[in-house]
Amino acid sequence: MQVILTGGNRGIGEHITTQLRARGDTVLATSRDSSTGDILDVTNAEQIQNLAASYQPALDLLICNAGVYLDKGHALESGYDAQIWADTFAVNVTGVFQTIQALLPALRKSTAPKVAIIASQMGSSERAGGNAFVYRASKAAAVNLARNLSIDLKSDGIAVGAYHPGWVQTEMGGAEADIDAATSAAGLIERFDLLSRDHTGVFENYDGALMPF
Repeated sequence: MQVILTGGNRGIGEHITTQLRARGDTVLATSRDSSTGDILDVTNAEQIQNLAASYQPALDLLICNAGVYLDKGHALESGYDAQIWADTFAVNVTGVFQTIQALLPALRKSTAPKVAIIASQMGSSERAGGNAFVYRASKAAAVNLARNLSIDLKSDGIAVGAYHPGWVQTEMGGAEADIDAATSAAGLIERFDLLSRDHTGVFENYDGALMPF
């Protein structure tokens, strides 16, 4: 399987890359720095277009994993400035859409193309918990994006899913989180394998549980 993954330099993305390669998949893992060997800042439209133009294989799976959580710990009365809103949505929403958009030709070459968007249960309106307004709003938008793309791309045979990786022991999740990144990655890969045109539009937990929208 030919795979492109954004945000592959650490945490969940790094473990997904390692596990997919270990089973024989070919993974182009990107990052904003040079640590993965393939540079991609998803807020840089020129870099996205250059990647798409240079990528020749049929793309079987695009994993939109790159994300930021810039408003962690902000106070309602004094935090959440406009630049944080702009920077967060640039990565978590706009960057996701533009990456998918640019790589549609490569996805259409595949016989069973898939797009996986790493979202969060914090994007669920039914599980609203207050605070983290910017991050929650961006992940809600990412889930909405996945849902709408699944409708428009179904006729192309491209399946799209949104996934909550769990509360993971990463730089973003913190040391007190429930599971380690390897466990999350293994569960997510199982979800990606099950994603299909008949299963498109899902919002699932890493363990397969359905997430409320």
